[in-house]
Amino acid sequence: MEYDEKLARFRQGHLNPFNKAPLQSPTDQRMTGSEGFFLASDVEQLHQAIEECKRRILDLPDNSEKQKDADPSEDEPNIRVILEHRFYKEKSSKSVRQTCDKCSTIIWGLLQTWYTCTGCSYRCHSKCLNLITKPCVRSKVSHQAEYELSICPETGLDSQDYRCAECRVPISLRGVPSEARQCDYTGLYYCTNCHWNDQAVIPARVIHNWDFEPRKVSRCSMRYLALMVSRPVLKLREINPLLFNYVEELVEIRKLRQDILLMKPYFITCKEAMEARLLLQLQDRQHFVENDEMYSLQDLIDVNAGRLGCSLTEIHTLFAKHIKLDCERCQAKGFVCELCKEGDVLFPFDSHTSMCMDCSAVFHRDCYYDNSTTCPKCARLSLRKQSLLRDPSMDLQA
Repeated sequence: MEYDEKLARFRQGHLNPFNKAPLQSPTDQRMTGSEGFFLASDVEQLHQAIEECKRRILDLPDNSEKQKDADPSEDEPNIRVILEHRFYKEKSSKSVRQTCDKCSTIIWGLLQTWYTCTGCSYRCHSKCLNLITKPCVRSKVSHQAEYELSICPETGLDSQDYRCAECRVPISLRGVPSEARQCDYTGLYYCTNCHWNDQAVIPARVIHNWDFEPRKVSRCSMRYLALMVSRPVLKLREINPLLFNYVEELVEIRKLRQDILLMKPYFITCKEAMEARLLLQLQDRQHFVENDEMYSLQDLIDVNAGRLGCSLTEIHTLFAKHIKLDCERCQAKGFVCELCKEGDVLFPFDSHTSMCMDCSAVFHRDCYYDNSTTCPKCARLSLRKQSLLRDPSMDLQA
């Protein structure tokens, strides 16, 4: 085999530097697991082979196409913007195992420069940059942050004209000319270059079936789901309200979130709480201090794993301790039940209390539901309003 042909095969990732067996293709590597690229066990021999490859590449004529392909020039821009991807140039001094998302061949970290998108982590050779046809999925997340909520909405290969949904190469279920692989998220079929049998939790299966089993998805879907996983875009009460009847943990989480929303007004008017930055305990789930309806897919994954209930209970206990025990200013904002005028100071997040929806006064739950009269505070406010309407000067005297 001529040297030029060997070098070309080596750059494409098919030739072993030790002239032994050919390397597996990237697809085979993904299928067989994490086997090494080299057959040599001697580390010194490995370094010698790498240095020999470098020397031969450097011996190529300056500025030749072969040299540019094998070892891109250092004057290539560090940042490239293509189809809303924001690529940063990378090169490693170590033998990093990477695979190009465009051509599906190996990126030799010691020999080649590659680019990685900071938005969606799309990775490719520098020579493949101008061949990219798929826009950055982060732009889709920014402009249209929503999930496909139908379970594997398949329409059939005929609706795709028997072509890959992304790169449009011919595909078929028989594997001729290329194997068709279905994405469980979109229901569409892809070629082996666009579908690497990556697995991800499917939002539709979680919401409708409470099923967290990872399914095979395309590369594009995997990147989109990874970017969306922490975004609170799921309003469970509208999508599947029956889920709360069958998943007890969700009911507990909803109650804890409602209590935290009732605690929030105490913290934003408390100097000590602001200095302690108590609300930052939920900085990774900011939506928990904004509403009790929206969930992210990560929230549901953590509910199923039992992590969210434990962490949220700890935060709830910390918040309640500050209001009821540690802070005199917050304690002073408690309530006394005006129906029985007995018992300790009450707070709206206590488990044995009920709150008037009109004036936010707090009562013992038993007192509130046993008493058939109107809320005492609402009655006082109503009388005062009527008095002001009859004699506005009373407000000035007060």
